[in-house]
Amino acid sequence: MAKEIFMPKLSSTMEVGTLLQWFKEEGESVDIGEPLFEIMTDKINIEVEAYDRGILLKKYFQPDDQIPVNQVIGYIGEPGEKVPDEPPALSEESNEQSVEKTEQSETNEDAVEVKSNENGKVRATPAARRLAKEAQVDLRNIVGSGPKGRIHLKDVKQYLETEKAQPKASPLARKIAEHENIDLKALQGSGAGGKVMKQDVINAIQASSQKAQQPEVRKKLSGLRKVVADRMVQSAFTAPHVTLASDIDMTKAIEMRTALLPVVEKQTGFRLTYTDIIIKAVGTALSRFPEVNVHLEHDEIIYKNEVNVGVAVAVKDGLMVPVIKQVEQKGLAAICAEAKDLSKRAREQKLRPDELKGSTFTISNLGMYPIDVFTPIINQPEIAILGVGRTQEKTVVVNGEIVIRPMMTASLSFDHRVIDGAPAAEFLAEVKRILENPYEMIL
Repeated sequence: MAKEIFMPKLSSTMEVGTLLQWFKEEGESVDIGEPLFEIMTDKINIEVEAYDRGILLKKYFQPDDQIPVNQVIGYIGEPGEKVPDEPPALSEESNEQSVEKTEQSETNEDAVEVKSNENGKVRATPAARRLAKEAQVDLRNIVGSGPKGRIHLKDVKQYLETEKAQPKASPLARKIAEHENIDLKALQGSGAGGKVMKQDVINAIQASSQKAQQPEVRKKLSGLRKVVADRMVQSAFTAPHVTLASDIDMTKAIEMRTALLPVVEKQTGFRLTYTDIIIKAVGTALSRFPEVNVHLEHDEIIYKNEVNVGVAVAVKDGLMVPVIKQVEQKGLAAICAEAKDLSKRAREQKLRPDELKGSTFTISNLGMYPIDVFTPIINQPEIAILGVGRTQEKTVVVNGEIVIRPMMTASLSFDHRVIDGAPAAEFLAEVKRILENPYEMIL
């Protein structure tokens, strides 16, 4: 005999429910405990499970229909069974009986046990069942602490505490996701309130399958990328790299840049940057530490008579290092104009060969990214390179007081075959001193 499917009454104040969706189509098989349809009340959205096994014979209502509680909305039965073409009328007597049962169960819900029956229904107290419905939790996922595994209210609360970080998902969607090893947090739910539904998981599985079937993209290492790769490998596996790092207080450098911005922009048409200031500071330090301003070629250390600073510029498929020549002899305005011109033409790949040669030291600035410290690879035949991280406010101690200062981390990688730790540290300390007292380098 065909079994009615009712619009459930989930609280004593509920009079109607809105049908959100059916999870089964007419003619499909239904098993006990399977989500059958989803409704919305004035408080929650909840999936309603099937309490009978068979075929979904009839659906009388469609999504967005508002349906009185206890109204028959469909039938489950055996194939070929006859059911009414129209939903049976809702009788006042059946509604009154339902209200009476609801009030009675709410009065005694902490003491009454819903026992397991032959259909395999989960054993749970009414209070536990109601909270599970409100929280859209599948009772089958909860381990009961009561006799014979009965689920109490405290069991549901404990489950919700441990599962509160989990995304909202229908029981069937969660089950499929667990079986297929799909991360529910990565899915955007199509259900009410962003709830992940069965179809969302199926779509994710299909998308993953299609992506796996696509051929891998292969690109030959060639051109500029190949040149950069070969030089990095040669440097990394030839020169024993050692990296020192130091925090630099950029307070006065920021003040100087602010003061010189309108002057330099009026003179050159370009805005003075911190990279320009760092280039000048490094050039000044190199002129004072000639043992860093050298090349290593074969077994000879060649002391260069010019301070030429290369600045790494990211370009398509690689890296270019245009060179600013004789930095120690140039002012900030000249360095600013030259650096902007070289960087622009580097990105356009319009540099002349001589503008990429002759550097005696290189600067790699990643300060525009959330990077503090890194280990740059030496641009051989040079023997050192300075990596520049971001500037951010930090708490530091100045003259015995805790203050907040804009701090920048500089990382010096050097070739330990040519220079030892102490002179390298002295050079980095000089760069730090100049940037913390920047006006001396423009005098």
